[in-house]
Amino acid sequence: MKMLKERELVVEYGKKLITSGLTTGTGGNISIFNKEEGLMAISPSGIDYFDTKPEDVVLVDLEGNIADGDRKPSSELDMHLIYYQKRDDISAVVHTHSIYSTIMATMGWDLPASNYFIAVGGGNNIRCAKYATFGTKELANETFIAMEDRYACFLANHGLLTGSQNIAQAFMIAEETERMAEVYYKCRCVGEPMLLSDDEVDVMLEKFQTYGQRK
Repeated sequence: MKMLKERELVVEYGKKLITSGLTTGTGGNISIFNKEEGLMAISPSGIDYFDTKPEDVVLVDLEGNIADGDRKPSSELDMHLIYYQKRDDISAVVHTHSIYSTIMATMGWDLPASNYFIAVGGGNNIRCAKYATFGTKELANETFIAMEDRYACFLANHGLLTGSQNIAQAFMIAEETERMAEVYYKCRCVGEPMLLSDDEVDVMLEKFQTYGQRK
């Protein structure tokens, strides 16, 4: 089976979307881009994550044409493609409907530097993209603007989007963004959170370059 590894990872991380509480039902979607093949493996539309098999994962080229697979790809196909078309530093994209990120998105709030882990998003905040209808090129473009020099953004009245060089990293950014969104929201319920300075965020951005078991 072509790109079996990527297809298996889409299935694996699709299940993790549910077990980690980052989405419910068939909400959200995942994709992984293979630069050598020039193809993206993306979760199918509307299939339960625990029923999805590797053969259900759809392979799509950079023009949006189905290269392999009998299923309909995720409705957010364009929102994934735009990153593989225009950003060399992103090879995996995760979209979730996680509760606190969606609260931030519904309020139209950016997430400021209320926690040092903001650095995983690539800057001193995580922006909220302007609203656009799901499954449209307009939404893809708005998220791309919001994620300029970043690895995460909120989708107004919708959810969360993250990207990185691999699926494990993109998923981690989604988990950490949701955690930070929850803490920030709860702090706002009782007062005004303390924020890190831009200088301190710059230090965090540097330190996170060597965070973890990087080769």
